Amino acid sequence: MVSSDQRRRQLAREKFERQQQRRETARRKAKRRNTVIAATLAVVVAAGGAAFATGAFSGDDKKSDAAAPSDAPTPSASKDSAPEPKMAIDQKAAYTMSLKSSAGDIVFTMDAAKTPHTVNSFKSLADKGYFTNTKCHRLTTQGIYVLQCGDPKGDGTGGPGYTIPDENLTGLGKAGADGTVTYPAGTVAMANTGQPHTGGSQFFLVYKDSKLPPTYTPFGKIDAAGLKVVEDVAKAGVTGGGADGAPKTAVTIAKATVNKD
Repeated sequence: MVSSDQRRRQLAREKFERQQQRRETARRKAKRRNTVIAATLAVVVAAGGAAFATGAFSGDDKKSDAAAPSDAPTPSASKDSAPEPKMAIDQKAAYTMSLKSSAGDIVFTMDAAKTPHTVNSFKSLADKGYFTNTKCHRLTTQGIYVLQCGDPKGDGTGGPGYTIPDENLTGLGKAGADGTVTYPAGTVAMANTGQPHTGGSQFFLVYKDSKLPPTYTPFGKIDAAGLKVVEDVAKAGVTGGGADGAPKTAVTIAKATVNKD
């Protein structure tokens, strides 16, 4: 027969175990939340040099787009802005964007039916030579796994002077309990300032499955050879040995072209 003292000790032990379990659950939730916050910061466009230094992805004169393991893609704002290019593509067609880079050719397909504004903007910019001699300024190797490009300034703060609307945000599925979806390896998506409809010219190439909030327009799919190029850049790591910053293997886009398939 259990004595009253033994019963009290048993109840106290069970209460302690429940408290420990609740604390552990709370700790795990906090860790997941912090991971999401970090990942979100990783792909934001920088609103200046400070944002770049802290790991945000940026890319616009008016708005900057960036990405980092603890940041999300984001562009920075400016007072004046140019109009978005007039729609001049076949919105029912597929297009291919080809990047001739110092690290190798990176080719990805784009679906104009799902992301007409994004495809139209990229074709307009490529046709004008906007991406010529621009650097992929940011690589992240922890938390999220992306190479960010498209900034004419090369520091995460440049852009075309206009913004385009978000598109296809449900294309990767519904967000889970942690508020994220998986951006699969090979995905090409827009960086932004962290606010809706603030994409410009900066984009990021996902080389390994990455969990991010579904707030970055997924608009392209890299071919196998191009993905291998980005993976090799990632393997070389970040300048200075960190997990977020300029890639050790410099990636300069010599030419970008967009053609209808």
